[in-house]
Amino acid sequence: MVQLVGSLRKELADSLSTCKVLVVGAGGIGCELLKNLVLTGFKNIEVIDLDTIDVSNLNRQFLFQKKHVGKSKAQVAKESALQFCPSANITAYHDSIMNPDYNVEFFRKFMLVMNALDNRAARNHVNRMCLAADIPLIESGTAGYLGQVTVIKKGMTECYECQPKPTQKTFPGCTIRNTPSEPIHCIVWAKYLFNQLFGEEDADQEVSPDTNYICFTISDEFSARATASEKDGDIKRISTKEWARSTGYDPCQTLQQDDIMYLLTMDKLWKKRKAPTPLDWQQLENSSMSETPVSGLKDQQVLGVWGYCQLFQHSVETLRSQLQEKGEGAELAWDKDDPPAMDFVTAAANLRMHIFSMNMKSRFDVKSMAGNIIPAIATTNAVIAGLIVLEGLKILSGELESCRTIFLNKCPNLRKKLLVPCILDPPSANCYVCASKPEVTVKLNVHKTMVLSLQDRILKERFGMVAPDVQIEDGKGTILISSEEGETEANNSKFLADFGIRNGSRLQADDFLQDYTLLINVLHTEELERDVEFEVVGEAPDKAPPPQNNQEEVNSITNGNKDSAQPSTSYKGQQEGDSCISFL
Repeated sequence: MVQLVGSLRKELADSLSTCKVLVVGAGGIGCELLKNLVLTGFKNIEVIDLDTIDVSNLNRQFLFQKKHVGKSKAQVAKESALQFCPSANITAYHDSIMNPDYNVEFFRKFMLVMNALDNRAARNHVNRMCLAADIPLIESGTAGYLGQVTVIKKGMTECYECQPKPTQKTFPGCTIRNTPSEPIHCIVWAKYLFNQLFGEEDADQEVSPDTNYICFTISDEFSARATASEKDGDIKRISTKEWARSTGYDPCQTLQQDDIMYLLTMDKLWKKRKAPTPLDWQQLENSSMSETPVSGLKDQQVLGVWGYCQLFQHSVETLRSQLQEKGEGAELAWDKDDPPAMDFVTAAANLRMHIFSMNMKSRFDVKSMAGNIIPAIATTNAVIAGLIVLEGLKILSGELESCRTIFLNKCPNLRKKLLVPCILDPPSANCYVCASKPEVTVKLNVHKTMVLSLQDRILKERFGMVAPDVQIEDGKGTILISSEEGETEANNSKFLADFGIRNGSRLQADDFLQDYTLLINVLHTEELERDVEFEVVGEAPDKAPPPQNNQEEVNSITNGNKDSAQPSTSYKGQQEGDSCISFL
C-alpha cells in the first residue's frame, strides 16, 4: 500500500524536504511559484532577482504590499513566503544571475532550476549554465491570457536556444518620420520626441522629416531651407532641446506644423496614401466646446483631439518643471510608470495619429505598446506557476520521460482544451549552444567590423556570451579578445582585417563562466544591407513557416487554436515576436 504524506507519496515528500532548488526571478510568476513551492513541501529554496518592488507590481505580485515599494523583490518574497511555512530554509539574493559569482559550481548544488525571468539575455545564460552543470531546467512564460511551461534537460530535450528566436521588431526611421501608417509608428515617434525635448538626444531618433528623402519631389522653397540648415550660413541647425528652451517649452510651438507642411510638399508621397492634415491649436481651442465628454475608466478613455491637446500641454509643463529642478544639463529618462512621461507620449502619439487619419488609442493601449509589454494577468501567472511545480514533481520522481511542454490557451482549442500538453522536442543537431561542437558562420565585412563590435554586438548581444575570450585559428593562437580587463583593449578600435582575418578565417570564442565554446566561421562580404553589421548564415526566423494546427499527438508544440499566439521556447510555437519572454 502506498504511504502518503498529504497528497504526495512519502518517498517524494521526503525528497522535497531535502532537495535544493533555485528560483530565478521573483516577479509575477516567481511570487506565485515561491508560494507554491513552500506549500507543496519544498524546504531548501534559493531565489535570486535583481529588481526592486514598484507600485505597478502590486496588482499581481501578491507577496508584496505597498510598504515594500522600493525594497528587494527577492528579499521581500522570501520573508512573505516564510509566513506560509516558517520551517522552510529560503536564501534570497538581490543580484543578477549573470554575475560571475553564480558559476557552474553554484548551479551544480541544485537538483532543479526554475526560471521566472523577464528578458532573453538572462534566460539564454541560465540555459547555458544548466547545460554546463547538467541540471534540469523548467522554463516558463506568460503573455496576457497565454502561457507556457517546458522542461529542458541536456541531451534529452531542446535547449532554450535550439530554435532561433525572431528579433524584436523595429521600424525604419523614414517610416517613423515621414509615413506612419500604424499607431505603433506614432507611439515610437512620441517616445523619440520625449528624448529630443527632455532626455538624451540621439541622432538616430530624429523626429523631423528626412531632408534627403530623394525618391520624392520637394518644393524649391523647402529644399533651399533644408540645404541652408546644413550649412554654416544664416540658418544654423540647433538641437530640439535648445530650440524648446528658447520657446519656454511652449506646447503650441512644440506641436508646430512646419514638419507636416514640409511632408505635404513631397508630391509623390501622397499619390497612394492619404495626406496628413495639419492641426491648428487656436482652431481646436475654439471648437473644443463641441467635443463629447468621455466616460469610463480613465486609462481606457479615448479623448477628443482638444482633450489630447490639453493633456499634452499639462504634461509638457510638468516635465519642464522636473527638468528645471534637476539643474543645468540635466536629462529625464522615459518610464512607462512615470505619469507625466506617459501622459506626454499618450497625447503626442494620439495627436499624430489624428493628423495621419488613424483611430486614436486609450492610455492603456498606448502604454502597452510604448512599454513593449503585454498586460500581465494574475490568474495566468498562477496557472503557470502551478504547472511548473507539477513538472518539477515529475522530475524529482524520476519520470523525466513523462514531462511535457504545456500551453495555456486563451480559448479552448478544437479539442476543447485550455491546457494542451505536447511531447518535448529532442535537441537540434544544428544548435549553436547544445550541439557537441557548436559552430556558426557569420557574414560580415572584415574591413568595416571592429573588434569591439565583434565582442559587444556579435558575441555578447547576438550569441549571449558574458565574458568572451577569442583567439584566431591561424596556427599562432593569436588572442583577439581577452576577458581579462585591459589585456586587449588596444585591439578594440581596430578592424578584423588588421589581424589578418579574411574570408574563411575561423575564430574560437570561449566563455569560461558558461563553460561554453563556439567556433565562428567568417564569411567576408561587402553586400550587406544598409545599417546591417552582420548576418548569421542559415538563420532567418522571421521567414520560418507558421506552425501547423491540431497535432497534439505528435512531437509538436502547437496548440490547434489559430486564434492564439502562444509563447514558446521554440520558434515553431511563436507567432508574435518574443512573447515567450513576456515575464512580468
